Amino acid sequence: MRLLFITGSLVHGGAERHTITLSNKLAERGHECHAAYVKNDPSQLARFRGATSITCLHAARYFDFGAVRRLADLMRRVQPTSIVAANQYAMLYASLARRMAGIRAPLAVVWHTTLLNNFKEQVQMLYYRPLFWAAECVVFVCEAQRRRWHARFVRGRTNQVIYNGVDTAQWLHATTGDGERVRAQFGIAPDAFVVGMSAVLRPEKNHVQLVEALAALRARGQRMKALMIGDGPTRPQVEARARELGVEDDVIITGFQQDVKPFVAACDAVALTSFAEAMSLAAIEAMAMGKPVVHSDVGGAAEMIANGREGYLFPVNDTPALVERLEALSDRAACERMGAIARETVRVRFSEHAMVSRYEDLLMQLEGAGPGRRAAATAETVEPAQELVS
Repeated sequence: MRLLFITGSLVHGGAERHTITLSNKLAERGHECHAAYVKNDPSQLARFRGATSITCLHAARYFDFGAVRRLADLMRRVQPTSIVAANQYAMLYASLARRMAGIRAPLAVVWHTTLLNNFKEQVQMLYYRPLFWAAECVVFVCEAQRRRWHARFVRGRTNQVIYNGVDTAQWLHATTGDGERVRAQFGIAPDAFVVGMSAVLRPEKNHVQLVEALAALRARGQRMKALMIGDGPTRPQVEARARELGVEDDVIITGFQQDVKPFVAACDAVALTSFAEAMSLAAIEAMAMGKPVVHSDVGGAAEMIANGREGYLFPVNDTPALVERLEALSDRAACERMGAIARETVRVRFSEHAMVSRYEDLLMQLEGAGPGRRAAATAETVEPAQELVS
């Protein structure tokens, strides 16, 4: 196959990482992979391996006709057999450029979003919906997300659920020694219980809730530390709340890290307190390293975590419930047992190899299917991770 992957930018984010992984792994399987990104944020550019070409479209504003024209020119040169767009912004450019270039290659849109954050995004969805409808396939990353968006008339000509996956061997590479070095770096005692959170500090990630949970745990005689792996715009708010509650010594913000594995290795458990997630790569990565995860019950969280097995779920923004779940993990034997189950769950259900194979099968099917075969494909009954529905 000759594939063209399109993202809005290469900013540090899950959708961008996912796209880069697909490009890299499909290139390793012998497919010719090209990539384009709309806005000039090349933060993850170095992660690409094996791409035949990587092109920045240099969009100067949200909608830049010149960037559409540059993408159309790229399509004419590359002549892709399939186009893969990550999220709605890349889909907008891919759809318009495909029409301008007269390219008949099928378009698959990988949709990573669960909730729209504000009124502006809700209005934008009014003109994005027809672009979804025109796409040959929309890929959802969990079944809960597919159900939610289908009820809101966001769907393609065909639709598929493919779970995110991680390279389990890579995530097991971090050792106890890596974690010990990180603890020493930040002055964390070897016997301290550390709850990690690997996420950009943005409003929807809700880091402040973990700070408030630590304060509540201290009032109950439990002292834990939070290792917040990352950086972002809400860092001042998080630090101010920690000072206000008197837990600033227990909240450590690492700043941006190119490789988060040693930092996750330093944690006993991982928490995700987001208001919105689809299928968190950070959660799957932590599970692959044998860390139980306490996750707000959003998106596909319940499809990867069962209460008391791989970790715990709690209602969104319910701090008392979060406190109870974290306190339950202070039993180190139970914590380690759930971590072992979490690692096995990732190996069986969320491996990168299985994810890439499913995308490869999908793209080959889209390339080879005429209208009749596509209609037949929608009638198939298969496992949710491979489902095609109309």
